[in-house]
Amino acid sequence: MKMKRLIVNADDLGADDARNAGIFEAIRRGVVTSASILANGPALEVALQEMRSLPRERVSWGIHLNLSEGTPLSAGLRLLTGKDGCFLGKARAHGMLMRQGDAELEEEVQREVEAQIQALREAGIRISHLDGHQHVHVFPAVVRGAVRAAREHRIPWLRIPEEAHPGPGVEPVPDSLRAEAENFSRLAREARIQNRDSGVRVTDHFRGLYLKGRMNPELMGKYLRGIPPGLTEFMVHPGRVPASSLSTPFSAFSTAEREMEMKTLLAEEFRKSLASHGIELTPFPEVGN
Repeated sequence: MKMKRLIVNADDLGADDARNAGIFEAIRRGVVTSASILANGPALEVALQEMRSLPRERVSWGIHLNLSEGTPLSAGLRLLTGKDGCFLGKARAHGMLMRQGDAELEEEVQREVEAQIQALREAGIRISHLDGHQHVHVFPAVVRGAVRAAREHRIPWLRIPEEAHPGPGVEPVPDSLRAEAENFSRLAREARIQNRDSGVRVTDHFRGLYLKGRMNPELMGKYLRGIPPGLTEFMVHPGRVPASSLSTPFSAFSTAEREMEMKTLLAEEFRKSLASHGIELTPFPEVGN
């Protein structure tokens, strides 16, 4: 029987100092084993300095492709940005990225994907996995370019954010969260087909869509009870509450919910649940290129 191995991956590294602080505290405490980096994050440089102080084997680093918030890294984008030169925000970006067969849009996406990957490579980051801010990497206008970039840059792993409803133990799930999770899972199933012959690996399972904004020790224990055998990626968003108000494109994401996630991961109950259910924490495994 397969072992239960769990990658606890913190998204949005580089978003701001408060998010960085929570993620690195969880890494140093040994409960976050992987993190995904915003190449255009306002606090990227601070994150890079902290990353260099950590033993490489303890944590894997991925790219968190971002096509909705902040300033792009490539110039001359016409469709992906507004008059201010910034990305369009979640709702407008998602609507646009649902388009299929728009060659100009896909060219802009590919250019920005390449720029973000190159920025992390130039910073000396060995990219172990590729995923997307708000899961944009599985949207129709993005997925082919994301898979191609992962293959060409020899990024070993791709996130497939497909998650079956976790069952009655985690009810009630708000209707809006359920609808969002089901939509991402549908896009992920289609992305799995796009990735089928690429040589880029995916984990056996994915978890975290149904815990968005509602993580606590009791719910976490129920969630871990349902972790299946094999390799599972568990998406989390730990962080600290900012000491003062922030005015960055990512400010809305640094809230008390992030600190609750961090406290849940750091709680003794989390480690006890892992042990009682026979779950081993791991970074993304290294694979041959």
